[in-house]
Amino acid sequence: MKTTEKTFDAVKFMRQQRDKLSEKLSKMTKEEILEYFKKRKTQMTIKPCA
Repeated sequence: MKTTEKTFDAVKFMRQQRDKLSEKLSKMTKEEILEYFKKRKTQMTIKPCA
């Protein structure tokens, strides 16, 4: 069986991002969280190209 060495661990990255976001959101009110995601949506929109 052939094994390859991973250079990027997607699961580890996803968990780090989730933990970082959870920590940030835990300090916000419901209104602040909604505003945060509205702002992020306009800044981080990635459109697929065909």
